[in-house]
This record gives sequence, C-alpha cells and structure tokens, in this order.
Amino acid sequence: MTAMKVTEQSSNYSNLDQMSTRELLENMNREDRHVPEVVAECIPQIEKLVDGIVERMRCNGRVFYMGAGTSGRLGILDASEIPPTYGAPYDLFIGLMAGGDSAIRRAAEGAEDNKEQGWKDIEPYRPTKEDIVIGIAASGTTPYVIGAIEEARKRGLLTGCITCNPDAPVAAAAEIPIVAVVGPEFVTGSTRMKSGTAQKLILNMISTSTMIRMGHVKGNKMVDMQLTNKKLVDRGTKMIMDETGIEDYGEAKAMLLRYGSVRSAVDTYFAQNPDKRR
Repeated sequence: MTAMKVTEQSSNYSNLDQMSTRELLENMNREDRHVPEVVAECIPQIEKLVDGIVERMRCNGRVFYMGAGTSGRLGILDASEIPPTYGAPYDLFIGLMAGGDSAIRRAAEGAEDNKEQGWKDIEPYRPTKEDIVIGIAASGTTPYVIGAIEEARKRGLLTGCITCNPDAPVAAAAEIPIVAVVGPEFVTGSTRMKSGTAQKLILNMISTSTMIRMGHVKGNKMVDMQLTNKKLVDRGTKMIMDETGIEDYGEAKAMLLRYGSVRSAVDTYFAQNPDKRR
C-alpha cells in the first residue's frame, strides 16, 4: 500500500465547523507560522537553483514554471510580476499550467493527469539547453509536471521543482528538488493553504534573487521597473531624488519621464554631472 502523502494527512484540528471565527483565524495563523521555518531549511537547494538559473540566463536562458491548480496559478502569478517590477522581457519567466490560461480562473483539474502535455506546452517556445524548467506540485505526483521535467532533463535543460511531500516522484525527476514539508493542512488536503504559502515564498526567493543577480536592482531599488501608473512614477521620482540629491520633485519627475527609467535617468544625470556623484 502506498504511504499517505503528508499533504493528504488529516488536519491537526478537529471539528472546524464548530469553531468560532476567532478560533479559526488563530489556529490558521498558528499553522502558518511554521511555514517560514520550513522554507529556511530549503535555502541550500534554492541557492543551487538560483545560481543555475543565473548562469543560464546570462546565456539567454528562460525559466518555465510548470504546475496545475493552485501550484500552476502561483507560477503564473510570479512570472507575470517580473516584467513590470524589473523591466525584464515578458518571455524571461514563463508560467504554464495544466488546462491552459482558461484554467487560471476555472478549474480544469483533470488536465493535470496528461503526462505528455506539459512538454507539449513548452515546445512552442522552442526550448534550448540554456532554459530552465521548474515544476511546482504540492503533492509531488502531478503527471503534467513530472512529464515536463523528465522530458526537459532528457533534453539537457536544467530542472528543479518545488514540492511539499518527502520522497515525491517530482523530486526524483528534478535535478534540483526543493522539498518544503509543511505538514498536514488546516483543512485536510487543502494545499492552497500552508503548501501554497511555502510555494509562494520560494517562488519569491527564486525570481527576486535572480533579478537582483542579473542587475535589475541597484542598492535596494527597482531601477528598471516599468512606469505603468502614477504610484510607480512617484516611486521612481523619489528614487531619483534619493540617488542624485536633487531636491526638486518636478525636476526629478521630468527626468524620469524623459529617460523612461530610474536607471537611465540616474546614469544620464551623473554622466552630465560627474562632480555630483556621492
């Protein structure tokens, strides 16, 4: 008999339907506190994966996130936030999920059982050996994800995974497995909870560290962010003021809008005023 997955084990709490709102919230929060501790134990593997990504990205490699259900949506979310945050191309991080884009809003759970479809979804992007495939599967048994990783590894791509079950098939398939065992969910089997939180934290760490290593952050500022709304224009203006010492908000904003990014505005300013570099 196959051992029960940790993510499918019964909740540590009984009679949830009899708890008050306060009890539900406090108990969920109590469970959530364990997640960062578990993720911290995964840092050596996350580091290995990030270093591999950076090495390949410097040779025009891309990252493909592969998942189903909640895991797939989290990958798409992380990938979609990279271009506006760091001014990176939209095809640098690519999120793919079982069932396609329509499954983002309307569950297509059966789609995850097709082991060949994952690689088929990658093929239109013309993958090369410089690319990276990261499978995201809380259960660690999703055929869509495992199939994509196995085929990618066979073809020489770097492969990693994020799972929440020990000894999961997806971890065996990936070159660099990240296994965050957060324990049974508050609602039995609901991996959108602790498992999803762990996956989100790890995805944040992977993409943010990669973008910093790739030079899209200067000091602690997102110097290449896209100026897509008033809030970001205001943030960029203040970054320029902080970096250059310009005290006039209007002058700094005009520079930002003229040059299109904090990086370009600051570099141009100091190129024209080398004596003002601090």
